[in-house]
Amino acid sequence: MIHIRPVSDLRNRYTDIERQVRTGQPVFLTKNGYGSMVVMSLEGYAALAQDTEAALDAADRAAEASPDRLTHDEVFARVRGRL
Repeated sequence: MIHIRPVSDLRNRYTDIERQVRTGQPVFLTKNGYGSMVVMSLEGYAALAQDTEAALDAADRAAEASPDRLTHDEVFARVRGRL
């Protein structure tokens, strides 16, 4: 279940928000009816960052193993061609 709360709850109901994020689910905060921020546990953030770091490390290894080098324009031309 997605938890959406007004940003004022961060100040007024901190303990409730903390309890929710400790279950492993992020809490989405809104301000004036629009998305403002996401609050998540340190463990959840670490897992998210770890996956991203692992993917970046794999990309670095793949780049080191390949002799091909592309310019900025070449990369974006290939991306546009696939879209």
